[in-house]
Amino acid sequence: MDTKNEYQVTDVAGKLAKGFLRNPLTAVLGVFLLLMGYLALSIMPREEDPQIAISGGAVIVAMPGASPKEIENIIINPLERKLREIRGIEHIYGMAMDNVGIVNVMYYIGEDREDSNLKLYDKVMQNMDEMPKGVMQPLIKPFDIDIDIPIVTVAFYPKEGSQVDDVTLFNKVRNIQQKLNAIDNVAKTTLSGAHKAQYNVQADIGKLSAYNLSLGQIMKAVQSVAVDVPDVKSATHEGKLVIFGVENAIESVEDVGNVIVAQYMGSPIYLKDVATVTKGIDIQNFKEAKILHKTEADGAEKSSLAKQITLTVAKLAGTNAVFVSEDVIEVLKAHEKEFSDAGIGYLVTRNYGHRANEAVNELMHHLIITIVIIAFMLVFALGWRESLIVTFTVPAILAITLFVAYLSGQTINRITLFAFLLSLGLLVDAAIIVIENIHRHLHSHEAQSKEMDELLVEATDEIGAPTNIATLAIILTMVPMAFVGGMMGSFMKPIPYNVPVALLASLGVAYIFTPYLSLKLLKKPKAGDSHHKMQENKGEDQ
Repeated sequence: MDTKNEYQVTDVAGKLAKGFLRNPLTAVLGVFLLLMGYLALSIMPREEDPQIAISGGAVIVAMPGASPKEIENIIINPLERKLREIRGIEHIYGMAMDNVGIVNVMYYIGEDREDSNLKLYDKVMQNMDEMPKGVMQPLIKPFDIDIDIPIVTVAFYPKEGSQVDDVTLFNKVRNIQQKLNAIDNVAKTTLSGAHKAQYNVQADIGKLSAYNLSLGQIMKAVQSVAVDVPDVKSATHEGKLVIFGVENAIESVEDVGNVIVAQYMGSPIYLKDVATVTKGIDIQNFKEAKILHKTEADGAEKSSLAKQITLTVAKLAGTNAVFVSEDVIEVLKAHEKEFSDAGIGYLVTRNYGHRANEAVNELMHHLIITIVIIAFMLVFALGWRESLIVTFTVPAILAITLFVAYLSGQTINRITLFAFLLSLGLLVDAAIIVIENIHRHLHSHEAQSKEMDELLVEATDEIGAPTNIATLAIILTMVPMAFVGGMMGSFMKPIPYNVPVALLASLGVAYIFTPYLSLKLLKKPKAGDSHHKMQENKGEDQ
């Protein structure tokens, strides 16, 4: 009497295969993983480059009347010694100038920016009692590199033939800047190359000498009336409230010219007597930007230079550059008619979010091509059913990796994309090994005497130990990269984070879903087919 011995599972691969082979939740788990991966791909923040944690700051201490040597001895050197007590500081640079000293602090890359700023502020405030007399309140300016890199830049310029002056152009761009600041996750907007309206006072040196006046007297005279006079509130004897409103002291060129600068022999000296006053732009601002744009006239292409104002938009750290840039473009399109009517054109010169989105979409495109190539190759090697099983594992493994990356707060950028591409060639190894061993067992001599469940579990369990060791060896080659310091370590950190996750996910998917799908799609050969193959093998041996 023959006794049938049931196969004893020895490896985790066989245990996973046995536990999920007939489990009704296995299919639900597969659908759940694919759905989570799709959601992670859709909502995961996309960037072109990873954001590296760089923290530091500057401590500015003013002491009016002090020389650079005094600033160095009584401010810079003591402050540097105290700041050295802060943990995590890599470099300290002190600068001593007339009346002011500046100490720049740079932390090690990877230090938390908020914690670093707080430690710097606390250290300065704790030692305020040691500051010498005559020192003003220190100004602490932390570096904010996270929001200093723009994701969208827009150039605004007057169209050819339009009569838009610098002030009108600035006011229009300033209005749109205010609207862009209200967009969610927009951190900062800046304007470059802009000129503001102002009254220009050009003093005559000869006349100043004749009246024995200085430029300082003119400045004080103008500043004394160049602000809004506050409202005066009072109450009458009847208890009624009276409000006196005083208009701005300067509203025109004549108002500026009629400012009294001094008295000379009992007569007032007006500003118009010693200077020329005009209304224009801030001529002391020498920063200017121009744009070269091409137009077509009479079938010929013409290039022309025009003044421009560049508007930059930066996002908050860790937010999706794609969504922010799309919101910015929508606001610009909503005001296109307003710009056109005013004779103003604009050109988006940088769209960081669009480039990041294209990089992710291109990766997905290449992943599909890779999956098709793998499936095509396996059709000839094992068969179309086996090829279909292995093909499923690639999106399942990537879905797990993407979801884990999303939960850990990572973003999709060029480095995480490189990590996915690097691991892509390793993802299908485990699944191919499992399906190949299942294929071999199905066509073996003992296949007819075994149940399908036992055969699948045994085939998966057999290759468990060597596959685990091989995968672990590859993971261990990636782990040391996580301990690399400095700029390169922070830049390449997504690789040792994502590649091991992808490899571990490939093991789980191969041990769980490959036997499950094999049970659904594969069948044991018929007895006649097996006998025919056995006869062929015997003939070859002879």
